[in-house]
Amino acid sequence: MLTVATLVLPIRFARFFPMPKRFTASAAQLKPDPRFDSVLASKFVNCLMHDGKKSIAQRVFYNALDVIGERVSGEEPIEVFTQAIENIKPMIEVRSKRVGGATYQVPTPVNQKRRQTLAIRWILAAIRDKKGRPIHLRLAEELISAFNREGAAMTTRDNVHRMADANKAFAHFAW
Repeated sequence: MLTVATLVLPIRFARFFPMPKRFTASAAQLKPDPRFDSVLASKFVNCLMHDGKKSIAQRVFYNALDVIGERVSGEEPIEVFTQAIENIKPMIEVRSKRVGGATYQVPTPVNQKRRQTLAIRWILAAIRDKKGRPIHLRLAEELISAFNREGAAMTTRDNVHRMADANKAFAHFAW
């Protein structure tokens, strides 16, 4: 009789049967958004989405870009969005490092993918903290203020940079 216990392979054969990937390669599967043909906009819409409701997230994003188009003259809305994301991306962050029983906040450079993820996360956190107005207006205001290097997401970035600057004495622990 064939049971699950008889199908378990010994450890020495594990290298021939690697574990399946836990996460999908979403960057490879990500398609550009239909209106602006931008992969960054598509990623932002996916992060904005709640409960799989992508059409609502797209409507919020595109309405916000329409508001940006009305308020910012001389700039394309997608360019304002892209520049806002670029302005918010952190260059350096602090990570906890345990050395000899003490924990130090060690400043380390941030790789490109994490920089983008943090920027999107901080913008979404900033617009979700503000209540009382439609989300597309909050998103438009936050993107415009990030474009002008202001706003709550930019404050978060500045705080991260300030923490890294305050702890640069521990930079030699980054190995």
